Amino acid sequence: MTAARGGPAQIPLPFRQYDHCRLDQFRSGDNGAVLEHLAGLRPDTGRSITCLWGESGTGKSHLLQAMCTAMAGHKGRSAYLPLRQHAALEPAMLQGLEQLDLVCMDDVETVAGLAAWEHAIFHLFNGLMDAGRLLIFSAAVSPRGLPLQLPDLKSRLQSGLTFHLLLLPEAERLAALRERARQRGLELSEEVVAYITRRLDRDTHSLFQLLDRLDEASLVSKRKLTVPFVKELLEQSE
Repeated sequence: MTAARGGPAQIPLPFRQYDHCRLDQFRSGDNGAVLEHLAGLRPDTGRSITCLWGESGTGKSHLLQAMCTAMAGHKGRSAYLPLRQHAALEPAMLQGLEQLDLVCMDDVETVAGLAAWEHAIFHLFNGLMDAGRLLIFSAAVSPRGLPLQLPDLKSRLQSGLTFHLLLLPEAERLAALRERARQRGLELSEEVVAYITRRLDRDTHSLFQLLDRLDEASLVSKRKLTVPFVKELLEQSE
């Protein structure tokens, strides 16, 4: 959770917040409209519902986490909820989140059919709207395609503004990887990038996950990101 407006955040959440994610890091490609919309949201925007849907690697999680970072910059309070981790969480943790300026729920489809979660999200949705707050959620499918069992929840999630995120072309995905590396003070040579693209899925999510691992391993071992070093790291995880 981000810092609170007028005091510390009141509701601790049991997972990591990725404060390094920012909207200006997002390469929009054909997704410029969603970036423009999100950049315009503020704590005083008023009630607003936004759905981001698309396949893995389109940047949904990055945008949700970046919105929490942006909200903190506007002195607002927010929470990022990775619903894919629902097995390690409890629906009761959603109680009270309507007091926040923004709630971001990631991968809503992963709790579809789970009655306790669907009812908890339904009550949170109503609380946020009654309080005039912001809700942004992501899914792998459009709101109409969500296999939710609670009809009232499905209708409410369909009531907002919906954006279908599209994958970036490969050249832009690799450019995004290099830019993210530069921001972390890492140097990715053409040889390393070529090796990575031969060995791994090239969606943005997979590439950024690998960059996290490379960053940590390079820091621990105090080694540069050479092809032998990257090869060694990848072989260790196979």
